[in-house]
Amino acid sequence: MAEAEYISLKELALKLRLYEGENVFVTSDVKRLLYSLIEHGDDTDLNILIDGIQRVIGPSGTLVFPTFNWAFCKGVAYDHFKTPCKTGSLGKLALARGDFRRTRHPIYSFAVWGKGTEELCLTDNKSSFGADSPFTYMLEKDFNNLFIDKDLQHSFVFVHYVEESNGPVPYRYLKDFTAGYTDENGITTTRTYSMNVRDLDMDVTNRIYPYEPDFKEAGVMEEFYINDIEYKIINLKGAYPIIADDVLHNRSRKLCSYIGQDEP
Repeated sequence: MAEAEYISLKELALKLRLYEGENVFVTSDVKRLLYSLIEHGDDTDLNILIDGIQRVIGPSGTLVFPTFNWAFCKGVAYDHFKTPCKTGSLGKLALARGDFRRTRHPIYSFAVWGKGTEELCLTDNKSSFGADSPFTYMLEKDFNNLFIDKDLQHSFVFVHYVEESNGPVPYRYLKDFTAGYTDENGITTTRTYSMNVRDLDMDVTNRIYPYEPDFKEAGVMEEFYINDIEYKIINLKGAYPIIADDVLHNRSRKLCSYIGQDEP
């Protein structure tokens, strides 16, 4: 069998099955992508990939990267411009660029470019996964979640939004966190935000991957390989009812396991 043709970094965005006007949330682990680029003597500046995605979806689309940081949960002050992204290289690059803006939540923030920027960056939700959070915007605006070499178990954060939307669930509870907060105007105050956290006494373990056959059967997920690296695309609006059904009627057995799950 002939070896597949190498796709260069400049061409990569054209092969990601994205389209003009699309709203896309990118979740990524780019280590193997970088190794591949180095192996083939390619450029390793991942801004080229970001630029390419922007060209594909155009200004009528919206591009979002996670820029999460959980230090606020430990009482560490948050700074809109200085608190670093802890969720990957693409989010870090987006924050360093002049064409992305950051949303306001100190734990679950996003770097945003494109049509939805203003609305997303005006969002001021208290709860990380609340009804007024960016996740609702992504649901309503028909976002697709693009995964670059990431398994769902450790990266499909949208499931926690579905949990909170259809909760309360017995294995999570809303917890408040208070710390200093410096906003986009440089004004520092003390603020309180919340997150639907795991109940540690219930030994909660995320699974999430059992949803994949359901997503594929419903036609809301596709997976493909480029240069031997796995990519997945999940339509959030299509995935929502599948996850919600599990939460509401199956005690979240596909989403996670927890102590007491199988009790009557």
